[in-house]
Amino acid sequence: MEEPPTTTHTPAAADGENLPPGPPAPDDESSTGGPGGNEKADGEAETTKQPPRRRWRRLTLALVLALLVPLLAAESALRLNYTGDPKEGTYTRNRDAIWLGHAWVDGRKTEADVNALAHRLEGTGIRDLYVHAGPLEHNGTLPKSAYSKASWLTRTLHGRAPRLRVQAWLGDVLATEGPTGMRLERPATRAAVVASTREILAAGFDGVHFDLEPLHSGDRDYLTLLDSLRSVTRAHHALLSVAAHQIDPLPGFHAFWGTVAGHPKWWSQRFFGQVARRVDQIAVMSYDTMQPLQSLYGGYVAQQTSLALEVTPPSTDLLMGLPFYHENRFGHWNHAETVPAAVRGVRLGLSRTDADRSRFGVALYVDFAATEADWRAYRDGWVH
Repeated sequence: MEEPPTTTHTPAAADGENLPPGPPAPDDESSTGGPGGNEKADGEAETTKQPPRRRWRRLTLALVLALLVPLLAAESALRLNYTGDPKEGTYTRNRDAIWLGHAWVDGRKTEADVNALAHRLEGTGIRDLYVHAGPLEHNGTLPKSAYSKASWLTRTLHGRAPRLRVQAWLGDVLATEGPTGMRLERPATRAAVVASTREILAAGFDGVHFDLEPLHSGDRDYLTLLDSLRSVTRAHHALLSVAAHQIDPLPGFHAFWGTVAGHPKWWSQRFFGQVARRVDQIAVMSYDTMQPLQSLYGGYVAQQTSLALEVTPPSTDLLMGLPFYHENRFGHWNHAETVPAAVRGVRLGLSRTDADRSRFGVALYVDFAATEADWRAYRDGWVH
């Protein structure tokens, strides 16, 4: 999530490309012995074989329809999911969060910047700040030089805005889809992550927020790590929160996408619930959805909100991500993934599933890419 990945899309080969030419199509019935096919010497009719190119085209058409029809059905369902009106009162519960860049802990920000941030957040529902203090090394360690100004930041913010909670945002690339990265299957690596958590909490943070990607659904080593981290954060009276992948829009979709694209992307709803039960907060990265229209994106967010609410225990804060950044690439269309569409989707999902849930909010990604229009849409649509 620190830098949304760029996906390379390779178009399929053109229809019939590099295929040997088939026999010419018959001009008329006489050339094939009439409508019954070629005529053998004894008068028995022989069925005409389809040319290879024609058979290939029919197979291609059948494959396209097999993929296109379910896709159109799914997109129609998302559009329908975006209809209706959210319930009254489905606004901020003052448990929102925002991801902040590394400049806040490496010396680039000043006290004036902290004061401006505190002023910006006044009158909003934002309570938690996920301040980037990593990344972790692949072996799980974290050099203190990565967060040299963390103690200054936490002291200054606590003095300026005591209601805000400052969490250390730590992440790394996992070696789940490539040769390099963090390997959670190694006990020594998990132990180092736990030790790094103890060290960074000593800098004055109110909690630790983990974003490890790409994290595949069902990863037992990740659950083991969360159990160990929970013991540490509880001992320090600190928060444990995580950034979570999206939930399967269709049952088992992560397995299908992993086979087709080599990147499962989604989590099963069951695994999402297993993670949610081990943390104090779980923030869904509900952006980079590949949806081409605002209505489809909003319907998707509504669906994700409902799926997450169904398996997140009442004792855990559930936050839905809002796209406070602007890119155009495969997987993220700036004209579609907007803050207004996301906020409406969140409110619709909340209305339909658990409108009175108190431990619920939105998480804004990310401060350094946000525009005034993003902030205005958040305030008008969610803070109200």
